[in-house]
Amino acid sequence: MIMGLVAVLLLVIVQRLFELQIAQRHRTALLARGAYEVGQGHYPFFVLLHSLFFVSLVGEVTLWHRTSPAWWPFAAVMLAVAQGLRLWCIRSLGVFWNTRIIVLPGAALVKKGPYRYLRHPNYLVVIIELLVLPLLFGAYGTSLVFSLANLVLLLWVRIPMEEAALAYKKTAQ
Repeated sequence: MIMGLVAVLLLVIVQRLFELQIAQRHRTALLARGAYEVGQGHYPFFVLLHSLFFVSLVGEVTLWHRTSPAWWPFAAVMLAVAQGLRLWCIRSLGVFWNTRIIVLPGAALVKKGPYRYLRHPNYLVVIIELLVLPLLFGAYGTSLVFSLANLVLLLWVRIPMEEAALAYKKTAQ
């Protein structure tokens, strides 16, 4: 059980670090083209939330001796689907994909890939991950607490801020 947890967490953490590199490269490129960042103040809370998520997951599984439920394959499939959706988001947005809110005045909104169907598909990926990754290992507390915390930050802070930035961008064109 612990080896499985370590293996999955290493994969996810390496993926996150790679994504942060992509995001930084995109941010640098967009800022060089005249873009600006919105909502820097809430970004550290997302970093903290995601960092504490991993600590909580390891703590709950190891300290409370959690075990994978019989239906863990369903959670694994959901996690794999979420990863596929994330890759589709990154590919569809190209240089506009980021972990931050970066606005390039005059740039058209991306309406391809999953963005044809959902306004914020990348946030759906994060919602799924925070819900099902802990469930793979029976960490129901981590799943519940961090899913709710993420939803609060997304629904009350991040998405309205991003929508306002996109609306401003649209009117400024």
